[in-house]
Amino acid sequence: MTRLNLSLYLVLDPELCGERGMVETARAAVAGGATMVQLRHKTASTAERIAIGRALQTALSGTGALMIVNDDIEAALACGADGLHIGQADTPVADTRARIGTRMILGLSVTTLANAKAVDPARVDYVGAGPVFATATKPDHEPPVGFDGLARLVATAPVPAVAIGGLKAGHAAEVVAANAAGMAVVSAICSAADPQKAARAIATALKKARP
Repeated sequence: MTRLNLSLYLVLDPELCGERGMVETARAAVAGGATMVQLRHKTASTAERIAIGRALQTALSGTGALMIVNDDIEAALACGADGLHIGQADTPVADTRARIGTRMILGLSVTTLANAKAVDPARVDYVGAGPVFATATKPDHEPPVGFDGLARLVATAPVPAVAIGGLKAGHAAEVVAANAAGMAVVSAICSAADPQKAARAIATALKKARP
């Protein structure tokens, strides 16, 4: 499996990326320090996700950043993604791992201690832990856990965790203090006038916060 660097994990939102588009937003964010990029497009067809995923793979080639597809096994396999991310209500972990094989990274969202405790490290490579705060980018999210809740999720999960949910550069110290392996952001980069500058600010804040 490809080595994970969850430090700055960009989750793409097609609406927030606007006319700039998901591919250009990802390219700029990676130039600024993003280490992973997740293609999350809830309203697209699998064929559309495959096309965007292939464009992302081309754009990110040679950068070292990894590309993850959200909740679409067929698209992840077809576009040659580095990994797949699923939620608790998606295809079961065992079935998902059986379909994607051992090479591909598998991420799983956890929102409760029971979720985190149930993670199988033989099948799951990392968890997305949260939401830390309420966020408009995912209206159906579970109740926010705050930084204390994040720390408990991180301590319970048997695999590295990336914090998610309403996070910005100013939260880097709290994310690091919770022992999360990284920070996932959506609007902090996708909505920024300059995604590269926004990513660099978050990457720098995370670097400064680490011991």
